[in-house]
Amino acid sequence: MPTFDYAPAPESRAVLTLQPSYGLFIGGDFVEPTSGTAMATIEPATEQVLAEVAVADESDVDRAVRAARRAYQRTWSRLSGSERGKYLYRIARILQERSREFAVLESLDNGKPIKESRDVDVPLAAAHFFYHAGWADKLEWAGHGPDPRPLGVAAQVIPWNFPLLMLAWKIAPALACGNTVVLKPAETTPLTALLFADVCRQAELPPGVVNIITGAGETGAALISHPEVDKVAFTGSTEVGRQIARTVAGSRKKVTLELGGKAANIVFDDAPIDQAVEGIVNGIYFNQGHVCCAGSRLLVQESVAEEVIARLRHRMSTLRVGDPLDKNTDVGAINSAAQLARITELSAAGEAEGAQRWSAPCPLPEKGFWFSPTVFTGVAPAHRIAREEIFGPVLSVLTFRTPSEAVARANNTPYGLSAGIWTEKGSRILWMADRLRAGVIWANTFNRFDPTSPFGGYRESGYGREGGRHGLAAYLKGIAL
Repeated sequence: MPTFDYAPAPESRAVLTLQPSYGLFIGGDFVEPTSGTAMATIEPATEQVLAEVAVADESDVDRAVRAARRAYQRTWSRLSGSERGKYLYRIARILQERSREFAVLESLDNGKPIKESRDVDVPLAAAHFFYHAGWADKLEWAGHGPDPRPLGVAAQVIPWNFPLLMLAWKIAPALACGNTVVLKPAETTPLTALLFADVCRQAELPPGVVNIITGAGETGAALISHPEVDKVAFTGSTEVGRQIARTVAGSRKKVTLELGGKAANIVFDDAPIDQAVEGIVNGIYFNQGHVCCAGSRLLVQESVAEEVIARLRHRMSTLRVGDPLDKNTDVGAINSAAQLARITELSAAGEAEGAQRWSAPCPLPEKGFWFSPTVFTGVAPAHRIAREEIFGPVLSVLTFRTPSEAVARANNTPYGLSAGIWTEKGSRILWMADRLRAGVIWANTFNRFDPTSPFGGYRESGYGREGGRHGLAAYLKGIAL
């Protein structure tokens, strides 16, 4: 049989105009940082500098919080829900109109394949604004009391794995409920947030309702600890989440934390194998495994383990790793050198502890940060690769014999964010879901998201919910989370 190769199909960069440098978006305008300090954001696929962005210090954070407070008191909290909803609808439509621009920028700055940013990230971001625009004038019917009131100023810190989508998850419900926002994107992926600032101006959002400040961990810490902040929303690592919890302990601030995970993707012997394999690939190799709810632990029933692994390896051998802007690419670049080092270290630990490693036979580019999709078999529950969040394209395979053993192995983790179940039996799905200690459970699918559905975990995966009616509670007074 002849072998067919995919011809390169790169998306054009011409749709995007990058500025050489970006300031801080405060009070409706881009302003220079007080310190005059800047940092570079680079393209993970080439290691080339994309732009310089400002680094906000404590005085800049204070400026942003005060701008948000003024906007809250003078304009935003005084608008009716229907008026707020109009702005959110406008933002959603602009995101749709500029979707190609956002998709290209997200792939450049983050390293994810253009087909994911184009077909998942940007459409979902717009959907969150559309959905929450609909709630803006219906909050009294959301089940959170007869007279729901906003909290005030929300401090929001988002991660680098889904920069635009996490921005939408945070900003849309905050604005719908009548709050104003100071958002800090991750230091390695600030550019789509800064482009979103332009969307706010295009939508004629009142100045100060959304403020975007850039910087590293010190900037985020200053924002979270600011005394005029009423609400803290954070998505990121469990370690940083613990620090935030300690910082806000004893204060009046309302907090939601969406942290790490080590999800179990459970395949029973009656599962449709080909469908399950696609779900396994999507569960761990989507977005280079940079997903907090990734199905990084594959639990397979013993009787079908060999067949599942064989088919999985065959499917992995077809994955295309390379240029994120190529529409044929399945797995893009690792986001940073630091994250690549973390993935490499834990993979080496897996081999040292006796697990068998198999990596997809795909050539990797010479420049940039790359890691081949990898699967480990012979993994024991005590291995580091079975316990620690790798946050990369690395899958650990464990086996089980009975449903009870599957539940025990799946729950053998300090995390509790997500899980997946693959079986033809609806009764088994319900039985398993009732016993799995995870905030989100998928059945015969994985990594599917919708703005109408709440998302979040518990234990070391954090607390609180984002999305759906439940996610509104985090931005309203007097609602227990």
